[in-house]
Amino acid sequence: MDFNVKKLASGAGLFFTRAVQFTEEKLGQAEKTELDAHYENLMSRADCTKHWTEKIYRQTEVLLQPNPSARIEEFLYEKLDRKAPSRITNAELLGQYMEDAAKEFGPGTPYGSTMIQVGECERRLGAAEREFLQTSAISFLAPLRNFLEGDWRTITKERRLLENLRLDLDACKARLKKAKVAEAKAAMAPDFQETRPRNYVLSASASALWSEEVEKAEHELRVAQTEFDRQAEVTRLLLEGISSTHVNHLRCLHEFVEAQAAYYKQCHFHMQELQKELGRLPNAFALNSTHSMTTGGSASEDMDSPGETDTLKIEEVQAPATGTRKAKVLYDYDAADSSELSLLADELITVHTVPGMDSDWLIGERGNQKGKVPVTYLELLS
Repeated sequence: MDFNVKKLASGAGLFFTRAVQFTEEKLGQAEKTELDAHYENLMSRADCTKHWTEKIYRQTEVLLQPNPSARIEEFLYEKLDRKAPSRITNAELLGQYMEDAAKEFGPGTPYGSTMIQVGECERRLGAAEREFLQTSAISFLAPLRNFLEGDWRTITKERRLLENLRLDLDACKARLKKAKVAEAKAAMAPDFQETRPRNYVLSASASALWSEEVEKAEHELRVAQTEFDRQAEVTRLLLEGISSTHVNHLRCLHEFVEAQAAYYKQCHFHMQELQKELGRLPNAFALNSTHSMTTGGSASEDMDSPGETDTLKIEEVQAPATGTRKAKVLYDYDAADSSELSLLADELITVHTVPGMDSDWLIGERGNQKGKVPVTYLELLS
């Protein structure tokens, strides 16, 4: 090992000088070079950017991956420079369980067929979630992490170097000040009545030595000032680059919002499609009521009964004299056939029941329009 004693001693002496200067500044015994207001504003803005970027980055990680164990696992794989294994989403796992359960219950039963439809929808929701997580990690998390682990580390390093050079500069100023005071004291005319000739000679020699010390201190001060100014310029340019960082993060934020909006739009679409599919599937309760009617009643009663929703003629249904209610539509609904009534969210309609009709449906009226409407899309008003 190359062990340089002179370099080690020089480094130790420099560290000691900086420590003394720093301590004296804290105790108010030494002057400190103050940076200009513009530079102070840049540093304050950079610190604020780092603080909030770090908090937003950590919370976005929690949003995208609520499981802390999974986050730790991904962190370890990243540090080991290995690709993390693909992880199934919770929605995809739920969909898989539902489809497996439907096979056990029987896909031909109302419960089994409904579970298959819901399971397929959960799988689609899980796939949309996976795409959203991947897009967000690339377009939003990665730029924030690159700033914290790259640009900010460089800024921190240069600021630390600038602070060390400032301590060196102030130490040189203090040393020059002390040398000038000693030089002035040594150059004072001696009182020959109180000073012996030999001491006068020594005083003249000391004055020459202090003059050399002043010249040396002035040279060191010029060098320290040049290095400090150069480093201050480098650090200032890095701090001014925070504006570019804000512009970049603004673009990433837009991409994150677009990805999030696309994800929720897909989820809303899949859920609407699922509701339509469930509305078309046979209902176990309706099947049971129909079965009891066909086995317990006569053929003439079956022909006159409106219990069979498929043969229900909407135009022949009359609103009862009493029993109608107002209902507020919660979601948009597109009619599947001519017997149904299309709905718009937030509109008010009049609804009533028909004896023997499926309990999941009501007859809705809007002006001259009339048709079946699903109960789940309505909020019945008193």
